Amino acid sequence: MPAGEPARVVKEIVSTNAAPEAVGAYSQATTNGELVFTAGQIPLTPDGEMLDDAPIAEQTEQALDNVTAVLAQAGASMDSVLKVTVYLDDIEDFEEMNETYATYFETEPPARSAIEVGALPKGVGVEVEAVAVVEE
Repeated sequence: MPAGEPARVVKEIVSTNAAPEAVGAYSQATTNGELVFTAGQIPLTPDGEMLDDAPIAEQTEQALDNVTAVLAQAGASMDSVLKVTVYLDDIEDFEEMNETYATYFETEPPARSAIEVGALPKGVGVEVEAVAVVEE
């Protein structure tokens, strides 16, 4: 690294109590100070209530609230999200998920993929992950 340049952050772990804690060999998110990558967030409240039986709109809202909280801890926001991946256990839930999702990205929505998968953790209907630019 040339003299006078600040040291580059390679990886920093992001953790917040405003979203469910990581319960495995993963972090809520990681950042290099410029970009933040969230782990997939499921409809689990920060206090541990699993919303697996709730309508997909409510599940989507909780998952996106978790993403929002993790991004905030990293100095990012939903406005700085570049890419979202939405995993659905039933693609027939797409329209209901999309209606809720759209309320989080009313202007300049990020790129997005929505994929039906065979199963999601804890039997939930949706999982959401995001990549965002750190704003702070």
